[in-house]
Amino acid sequence: MVSGYKIHQASNGLEALKILESEEVDCILLDMKIPRMNGLEILKQIRDNKLSIPVFMMTAFREQELIDEAGKLGVVNYFTKPFNIFDIRNEVVKVLEQGQDYSVEDR
Repeated sequence: MVSGYKIHQASNGLEALKILESEEVDCILLDMKIPRMNGLEILKQIRDNKLSIPVFMMTAFREQELIDEAGKLGVVNYFTKPFNIFDIRNEVVKVLEQGQDYSVEDR
């Protein structure tokens, strides 16, 4: 537990999806480059499964096409490395406190 939050860590995309099947998750920090599936593939699976979990994407890539695709899939925010971990923490806390629905059906 970190500051009142339970954290799950996945070493690859398939493991991340298994966690989502078995655990209740309030938000996801997702790296674009992760073994066995990239971040966009994982995000597509999350949305295909109708999960309305807020997702934050982290990446070393500044490609507008990736940012646009992630936005279409309902990513809450997109952090480019190197990033300030406190900025991510503050954004996550803000989003969790708001308690919004992050489904992409209306997009």
